[in-house]
Amino acid sequence: MKWVRFEYKGSPAFGILQNNSVSVTSLTWEEVLAGQPPNQIDVIAANKINLLVPLENPGKIVAIGLNYMDHCQETNSEPPKKPLVFCKFSTSMIGPGEKISWSTSLTKEVDYEVELAVVMGRTAREVSRQEALQCVFGYTVANDVSARDIQFSDGQWVRGKSLDTFCPLGPSIVTADEIPSPQNLTIRSFLNGQTMQDSNTGNMIFPVDQLISFCSQTFTLEPGDLILTGTPHGVGVSRDPQVFMKDGDQIIAEVENIGRLENTCQTRE
Repeated sequence: MKWVRFEYKGSPAFGILQNNSVSVTSLTWEEVLAGQPPNQIDVIAANKINLLVPLENPGKIVAIGLNYMDHCQETNSEPPKKPLVFCKFSTSMIGPGEKISWSTSLTKEVDYEVELAVVMGRTAREVSRQEALQCVFGYTVANDVSARDIQFSDGQWVRGKSLDTFCPLGPSIVTADEIPSPQNLTIRSFLNGQTMQDSNTGNMIFPVDQLISFCSQTFTLEPGDLILTGTPHGVGVSRDPQVFMKDGDQIIAEVENIGRLENTCQTRE
């Protein structure tokens, strides 16, 4: 199923996207995660809804750095021997169509990073790789927007990757049963219509099951938590000349079988 979250009669609601329509349900996010059978209370044309961030209040947004070999090569970074874990704050989340916004007095080097995002559906604590994917509710598309000047000057990554609006997500969450292998999906990004990143999730250094198992050895992953699994080559900071997003730019992040996440950029003084 493709779950979407959207405005319905003045409040957020969850529904199932199928073909060109959305079946509206009365389920809460907790009930969706628990796998409660959806009840249909309305049907709306898909082009009539305003999509929101596809999930609510994740307890954790876990992110993984340098998880594609070609991205390590383009950044002249030594491939990590174990997953490089950091976090983004939940206040950075925005949905499809919302604006990525920043102050030019704070950062002038804002970059894009298309990523496959994992939505946890079950509690995972010290799980094996064999058990890991059984704990996944589904997958969505993320853009790990990054203020490179802040990221590199701080010496750690959290602040430069957690500005408000710097975690676009969506357009839907595709349930795990429809993605039998998260390691065989085309992943791409487009800036103003130009292809910037074009790879496959099979090129991850640490695949999804290993990431879940690795993280769960240290901290509990809970239903609704999000894991951003890293970005492939083609980011703006590593290009010659460098390419950073600017006011009015359109950025699209796309993962095969999940969808296209479109956002525009807006700067302020």
